Amino acid sequence: MTATSDLAPRRLRDILGTFATGLTVITSSTDQGPAGFTCQSFASLSLEPALVTFSPARTSSTWPLLRRAGSFTVNVLPAGHQHLAGQFARSGADKFAGVSHSASPLGNPILDDALAWIDCELHAEYDGGDHTIVVAAVRHLSARQDAEPLVFFKGRYAGLATAERLLEAAG
Repeated sequence: MTATSDLAPRRLRDILGTFATGLTVITSSTDQGPAGFTCQSFASLSLEPALVTFSPARTSSTWPLLRRAGSFTVNVLPAGHQHLAGQFARSGADKFAGVSHSASPLGNPILDDALAWIDCELHAEYDGGDHTIVVAAVRHLSARQDAEPLVFFKGRYAGLATAERLLEAAG
């Protein structure tokens, strides 16, 4: 590997994109109705107390709505649901059009197809350059056991191949 000091945004995106991540849709019940956005920068932060973190872009028009609501649900997307990631990444459209959901214990939308969901309340925010670093306190959560996660790697959607599937394919 050759080291580089080229920190141009495109170069950063290419290099940092080699770190595979899951994809989430963060939703809330706001004064203007249900709102949400796709977020790949989500992670567990602390077990005691139970905290998670994610980082919306400062240009997000949706994050201020969720911030004002004070609570939101992180929906972890399962494999094969890149259409949801795309739908919630668009600006100006009805992001919930055709999307089945139910209410979380805090009243936020849980996407019916979510692999897992984490109901949260805003705990803190920090400056993160062109993003905001959000820390959220976990209040409720649940997960399905019958699906694999949707993965994002090098700018593309991917899935995981379990050992069982690899053995089946090898015949």
